[in-house]
Amino acid sequence: MKVIPYVDNEKCIGCKICEEVCPHGVFVMSESKAVVMYPERCNGCGLCVENCPVDAITLKWTDL
Repeated sequence: MKVIPYVDNEKCIGCKICEEVCPHGVFVMSESKAVVMYPERCNGCGLCVENCPVDAITLKWTDL
């Protein structure tokens, strides 16, 4: 089991904070929305969740 981030693109405002604070390069901005491009890089630190100003990111358990 592994923790990976999920982005609610209905809430995402494209601020790029998640991309800036993620030490592992998990996020990439696409058409003004955050996209989880490299979930395998996530170590579950939660910096993206803590820093998202609109609570658009959650960490979930997966079988990746």
